[in-house]
Amino acid sequence: MTSTDMNMMSRVVFYEDRNFMGRSYECMGDCADMSSYLSRCHSCRVERGCFMVYDRTNYMGNQYFMRRGEYADYMNMFGMSDCIRSCRMIPMYKGSYRMRIYERENFMGTMHEMMDDCDNIMDRYSMSNCMSCNVMDGHWLMYEQPHYRGRMMYFRPGEYRNFMHMGMGMGMGMGMGGMRFMSIRRIMDSFY
Repeated sequence: MTSTDMNMMSRVVFYEDRNFMGRSYECMGDCADMSSYLSRCHSCRVERGCFMVYDRTNYMGNQYFMRRGEYADYMNMFGMSDCIRSCRMIPMYKGSYRMRIYERENFMGTMHEMMDDCDNIMDRYSMSNCMSCNVMDGHWLMYEQPHYRGRMMYFRPGEYRNFMHMGMGMGMGMGMGGMRFMSIRRIMDSFY
């Protein structure tokens, strides 16, 4: 079975109400705006694969990583203040992981190349900020706090010149220096 075939098998079912009640919508890929399928979404069941869900349309706002499992009341579980409005399937990936992180926007300042998880950027690299990155291989999650805590953001292969313009919710460590990420983890369980 090819990687494309495996990705086609990713599947999540969203429900309007808690505990898998109310109308449902089955999704096997990206959905930029769920409002045409459901008036609200308060629980979901990830049957295969992994997904990032967002509390705003067009993959904006706060993000949450969901792997295979049941989320009967994810709003309480994750401390969300609003329901899911969009979702993005994380493709299955089996290969090497590589990214470069930069201290400042536009790939400026100190640079470090990563190939594995980092539970504390400050401790490992003596970097107080990570404000841009280039993901060469793999899919990654960055967290606002050390030890993979706090709000997170999903990064797939590509160049990210300035985290300030990435559409996160307000209050995400934003100040004069922009967004601040303190730990980074590879997404390695994208399929079960």
